[in-house]
Amino acid sequence: MKSEWANILLDVVPYRDTGTYIVQGTDEIQVMLDDHILRAQTMRGSPYIKPFEEEMEVWENKLIAMQDILDIWLQVQATWMYLEPIFSSEDIMRQMPEESRNFKAVDATWKNIMKYVNKDKHILEATEMEGMLESLKKCNDMLELIQKGLNDYLEKKRLFFPRFFFLSNDELLEILSETKDPLRVQPHLKKIFEGINLLEYTESLEIVAMISLEDERVPLSGIIRPNDAKGLVEKWLQQVEDLMIKSLQDICIMALGAYHKTEREVWVTKWPGMVVICGSSIVWTGEVEECIEKGALKPMLSKCISQIDIMVFKVRGELPMSERITICALIVIDVHAKDVVAELVRADISKVEDFTWTSQLRYYNIDNIVNVSMITTTLPYGYEYLGNSARLVITPLTDRCYRTLMGALKLHLGGAPEGPAGTGKTETSKDLAKAVAKQCIVFNCSDTLDYKAMGKFFKGVASAGKTKTISHTYKVVPGDPVII
Repeated sequence: MKSEWANILLDVVPYRDTGTYIVQGTDEIQVMLDDHILRAQTMRGSPYIKPFEEEMEVWENKLIAMQDILDIWLQVQATWMYLEPIFSSEDIMRQMPEESRNFKAVDATWKNIMKYVNKDKHILEATEMEGMLESLKKCNDMLELIQKGLNDYLEKKRLFFPRFFFLSNDELLEILSETKDPLRVQPHLKKIFEGINLLEYTESLEIVAMISLEDERVPLSGIIRPNDAKGLVEKWLQQVEDLMIKSLQDICIMALGAYHKTEREVWVTKWPGMVVICGSSIVWTGEVEECIEKGALKPMLSKCISQIDIMVFKVRGELPMSERITICALIVIDVHAKDVVAELVRADISKVEDFTWTSQLRYYNIDNIVNVSMITTTLPYGYEYLGNSARLVITPLTDRCYRTLMGALKLHLGGAPEGPAGTGKTETSKDLAKAVAKQCIVFNCSDTLDYKAMGKFFKGVASAGKTKTISHTYKVVPGDPVII
């Protein structure tokens, strides 16, 4: 056994530009250790061991010590490799001084051990370092404390800005480790906000506008200065969220004021896509209710058909891509609006309280606040910027889903569309979120999604949804979304 171990070398390699080393490829060594410990224990049980008992006992203890050292070594190494890039950031070190001090102590111990091991890579010699096992155990205990402190730190950040609950720890740390440069947050914006792909900065790093994935630019109603937050990313991101809602509210009011002063086909090209659909839906709701009270629904049907014809003619011509996306989405909504008016004409509706009308998705502008109503449910329009996105074709089944889910939201309950794969359960849920301008987040279940991850999602829902009236979609069962 001793001769077999004499030539076993640890695979010690430099780790990035840290000036230290790591061990890799220890699987064969661990298998060999298990085998030799079993052999040693079998030999010690032999009735003929007496002449070699003392030597055998020393050798068995050496093997067991090697196994203990290797186990905790790899454990410390994995945690150190995870934390090293985090605590190499000056921003993180400044925000977590106690954990940074502890990590520096662990880092120094780790580098001393690896320096010793690198001198002689034979495993028998490498594990002979005095107090190696105790040092590694102490490092492991300190690393556990550091990880606990790190998790508590991330939890505080998430509670301040609840949308951080929907980012992984690695993504959140990447944002927090570069607090001096707000531009480093740009790649993560799409995960935090539904439709913001980029924020537009001035030369003095002031945020003045939102830009969607489709390159639609929406100016903000104010200016955000990230540098005033003094490195608190969550503080200025909260300002972005609040100003996004206020800006869209202001734009909706302006768009509604301009609707009757401009030709509709010109008006749709002047405003952001979601504002065009919202404004058009508010005007349509008001006109239909006026026609119901006057008993003049047939002219309204003709008007709806005429509006669709104009939009279809326009979309057949040469258009910039952003305008084409807006008009295509508007046509989808207009076609459904025409079908609703046709149904009202067939049913000869004469009162706005009739179920045929109240069961439709209706938009009202009351005191410059948009509300979305369906049957007895009225939800405030969320003003979440959704970008210039397409809309789902609305079928009778879509309407039925909307009615059920809106009723559930009214009662503070959830909804779980169920059915075969590919029938549009998730897409319908996402489209309802677009209709009421709420943030919609889809999580796909996998083996790695444990109860802690689910708990984090629901914390995010409780924190963000309750205070900001934002609804979320989760796939908690493969294929079936749940509306919360």
